[in-house]
Amino acid sequence: MKKTLIVLTALLLVVSSVFAGGKKESQVAKEEPVTLRIAWWGSQARHDRTLAVLDLYSQKTGVQFEAEFLPFDGYFTKLNMLVAAGDAYDIIQLGSNFPNYLDSLEPLDKYISSGIIDVSQTSENALIPNRLNGNLYGISLGTNTYGIAYDPALFAAAGVPEPTVDWTWAEYEAACLQIHEKLGIYGSSKLDDFSVGASQRIPQHDKNQMLFLEDGSGLGYTDDYPIIDYFRIRKNLVDAGAYPDPGRINEIKDIESDYLVRGEAAMTQVATNQFVALVNAAGRELKLATLPRETKDGPCGTSMQSSQMFGVYSGSEHKEEAAAFISFFVNDLEANRILKGERGQPIMASVCEDLEKNAEPAQAEIFRFIAIMTQIAEASAYQAPAQETEIKDLFWRIEDLVVFGKLTPEEAAVRFRTEAEAIFEKTK
Repeated sequence: MKKTLIVLTALLLVVSSVFAGGKKESQVAKEEPVTLRIAWWGSQARHDRTLAVLDLYSQKTGVQFEAEFLPFDGYFTKLNMLVAAGDAYDIIQLGSNFPNYLDSLEPLDKYISSGIIDVSQTSENALIPNRLNGNLYGISLGTNTYGIAYDPALFAAAGVPEPTVDWTWAEYEAACLQIHEKLGIYGSSKLDDFSVGASQRIPQHDKNQMLFLEDGSGLGYTDDYPIIDYFRIRKNLVDAGAYPDPGRINEIKDIESDYLVRGEAAMTQVATNQFVALVNAAGRELKLATLPRETKDGPCGTSMQSSQMFGVYSGSEHKEEAAAFISFFVNDLEANRILKGERGQPIMASVCEDLEKNAEPAQAEIFRFIAIMTQIAEASAYQAPAQETEIKDLFWRIEDLVVFGKLTPEEAAVRFRTEAEAIFEKTK
């Protein structure tokens, strides 16, 4: 009997040690570094700075990253494939199109309530653009707006006054023509024709109308004049050689290949968060001007909005870790000294104050411009309707027909409105 007890005791000790060892192995496994998958689109400057911040975070926390950075179109092609496969990145960069990905986004309010995400240095207004149906789906990476980047030296050489805060489309057109005549270069490089020719021109003409209804259910305008006039300006400038034709436009693949950067144009449209990269690529002084408006005393038609956001994939196995990184990205002073507001003016007051103290000339120009736009633009919680991409493609195709003389501006504007309405009808 005594021997039996000894044997049983020994067996229990072995079993206990096995289970204890198993538990210890489990604890060790849990202490292994977390790896977060993250992706974004943007310029080379954005890639370099974001990678540097990932390295900084890894040094501070031990969290590792699998990072991908792609051109804009390639980014969404890849993201859509991963979403369809249920294997998206832990941290997803999105813009105003985030409503198209709601099923793949984790609501973030509970991470704010728990203190994982710190929003104490910003306001609810900065969070609104990424809210929908009462839920917050992302943290804005910067306040953003659009303007005209221009080379003051080229304006002076052509004898053209620099743009004022209230300059008009007629003045823009005249400046392009004179710059081309005097210097033999384009007056302007590529504009985002859909944005400035439709989204912004329509409320410039009538502040009570807009391209899309607020609920995204259809078009929000009936007067074709703003689009007619924009198509007329575009054709006139291309015919005069003062603006690139569609073939030359297609040669612009990124900021570095913009004609302003190459000294072959005196101005170009730019998002404020792209301005530093533009100046670095150009290697010379550039300034920012407001987008032209229809009349000097009329609405500017330009809004202040979130540039991009970081969201957390709803299928991620590391949601808290992803949320913690996003909080670091938008709050940490050292990280934001690396980022330098490249994705837009930071939404955290402490970060803005820190950056302004040591702002380089290009960044100081952004702060100056944002201060102006804050006075004349409206905050926007714009959320693109699902049909926007198809309607954009329609706009660009029809504009090309105008440039090539296949349609008059009047015919083109009516055709755009009619076919855009049909796109909404077929997708209802």
